[in-house]
Amino acid sequence: MTPRFDLATRRPSGGGGARAAGLLTAALLLAGTAHAQVQDYPRPRPDLDKLVQELFAEPQSDQENYEDLYENLLQYLQTPLNLNTANREELSSLLLLSEPQITALLEHRQLYGQLLALYELQSIRGFDLRTIYRVAPFVTVGNTDPNAARGPLWKRIWQEDNNALFLRYERVLQDRRGYGPVTANSNGELPAHYLGSADKMLVRFRTSHARDFSIGFAAEKDAGEQFTWDAKTRRYGFDYYSAHFALFDRGRLKSVVIGDYQLQFGQGLLLSSGLQVGKGAETITTLRRSNVGVRPYSSVLETAFFRGAAATVALTPALKFTGFASRKRIDATLRTSSVVDSLRQADDFSDFASGLIITGFHRTPSELANRQALQETVTGGDLSFAPGTGRLNVGLTAVNTLFDKPIQKRNEPYNFYEFSGRHNLAVSTHYSYGWRNVSLFGETARSSSGGLGTINGLLASLGPSVDASVLFRRYDKDFHTLYGNALSENTRNINENGLYMGLKLRPIARWELSAYYDQFRFPWLRYQAGAPGSGYDWLLRVSFAPTKTSQLYAQIRTRVKEYDDASSTRPMPMPVPVMRRSLLLFYDTSPTPALSLRTRVQGVRYREADSPIKTGYLLAQDVTVQPWQRLRLTARYALFDTDDYDTRQYVYEQDVLYAFSIPVLYGRGTRYYLLAEYKINRRLTLWLRFANTRYRHQSTVGSGLDEIRGNERSDVKAQLRVAL
Repeated sequence: MTPRFDLATRRPSGGGGARAAGLLTAALLLAGTAHAQVQDYPRPRPDLDKLVQELFAEPQSDQENYEDLYENLLQYLQTPLNLNTANREELSSLLLLSEPQITALLEHRQLYGQLLALYELQSIRGFDLRTIYRVAPFVTVGNTDPNAARGPLWKRIWQEDNNALFLRYERVLQDRRGYGPVTANSNGELPAHYLGSADKMLVRFRTSHARDFSIGFAAEKDAGEQFTWDAKTRRYGFDYYSAHFALFDRGRLKSVVIGDYQLQFGQGLLLSSGLQVGKGAETITTLRRSNVGVRPYSSVLETAFFRGAAATVALTPALKFTGFASRKRIDATLRTSSVVDSLRQADDFSDFASGLIITGFHRTPSELANRQALQETVTGGDLSFAPGTGRLNVGLTAVNTLFDKPIQKRNEPYNFYEFSGRHNLAVSTHYSYGWRNVSLFGETARSSSGGLGTINGLLASLGPSVDASVLFRRYDKDFHTLYGNALSENTRNINENGLYMGLKLRPIARWELSAYYDQFRFPWLRYQAGAPGSGYDWLLRVSFAPTKTSQLYAQIRTRVKEYDDASSTRPMPMPVPVMRRSLLLFYDTSPTPALSLRTRVQGVRYREADSPIKTGYLLAQDVTVQPWQRLRLTARYALFDTDDYDTRQYVYEQDVLYAFSIPVLYGRGTRYYLLAEYKINRRLTLWLRFANTRYRHQSTVGSGLDEIRGNERSDVKAQLRVAL
């Protein structure tokens, strides 16, 4: 049996490295064809910390939610994407492949059939070793119909090896004010306090097989929450539960999920499942959202998901319809006001919600009173048309949201155009089209208020070493989307116009430059901004890889945004420009396979109008060693010094699997953590983590009920993974 293609026609002639790679690929192809089956080689261990560094910019706000994206990325570890069956949208959702690379992979499959081995990617145009190493942990190479010969569903579920039960425990070691003894005052009233223990516990299980099925559940109790059984308050042991059952590729039924799920269509203007990075250090591949549709949800984030059922049906090979229905109770702050009109008496009362709460905490009596106070019903659907190879994808989406009580935010000028009432219907049209090395995409939506939102972009590969991106967005001040999360400067897609331009250059081998510039404007008032305003945000990163196992990069980011002048004595403060500039130097090297070193230096300059400049910096050193195959140790020691909270430092930390850690550090002090991962046997893996932050010139740490008397805070975390 001969190979399917002549490798020389697929790879350019060149140096010894290219020829060696070609020989390796040819050997894998010959071996695969000799056995007449696909070779699914073991996937390498992912370097999630390094991947986070490459994809994300340095956070500059407490509102940036990276945990949802991190959860979705980790799902690919447990259910890897099959490169032989994945479509264009699924490949794009990895956030690691450019449009030319995706096109080349799809053309390769069309010409030569399914891949025989993962490293056959080396024979595809545009796939260098760095790209292959990045995607390898999240993908697999399997049969195009992997479920055909596996027996009935119950048997496949029973015999599935890809399953895991996670048990996690964590706690702050120091005593905090909210957990102290509670004594009633002279009026018999109890002071504010936490009702439950300081322990945080998590149980999570999932078993799945790519494009076949997924079953999972999660239960969590946050620190301060009670572990109790009380049907009146809808608490049954743990404070939060999540579960799902999903099937895929059952003829025309492409997917069906019962339980908790997420949805993503178009550019996320109406429905966005967390597969987004926003403005980060990756300026090309993460800009366009993927039309991935329905995804099972097994995270412990208590918002941004649906609970009910959703299904996708192929009406024709090119036309798919997704319908969904969700009903769940959500946290909200309820208020009561007197209503007087021709039909009601003066002593009648009406309940309404003054705001939705997304923290997920139910620790105090007031937080518990807001728990599941509002019932939300969401229905809708999406009709998408993607003929042929999927270069063209157009669709129509509708989302209808109904609350059992009206929403009415505080009577403040900046809330004048905010959503109010019980009902919101939003509809949108979305499109994406790829032609050669150019990709066009966009979505335009309208809400019940009449407000419009639109986002349109372009990705272009201008040459083998030059990529560019442009994205325009406009969200009216009365445009309301409750589950949308398209790219924006605000935390929500409302009251904003902006133009984003990104660039990535690879001028010579081992060097890469990425940059973006984003200009934005706010036509109406915002919180802490008593007038329309504008601003800009830009980033520049220069990266150099001196060896295959090392990387050095320098990054600078500047954001200027207008806020009210807090020091002004005027009755109506006017917004003034606030500048935050951050600088990051990062070096990563692996002198040996068992040793990894990472050095980070970062600083911030902060200035509000003509006020004095404030600064902050952080220096951190990471060490990872693997003395033997079963044990992996990671440690960090960091020094930080900031003038105040405005110059706070965010820093990514390695954590136990499926946990995300990015503490905020301000003041003066040190922080260190130790993380141990030990593989006890084939089925059991244990993680232990200890972190400590010590402050100088402070007699307390934290504030409110989390206040600690002393100058340090210590956290412990343990997690056990059981493969059943």
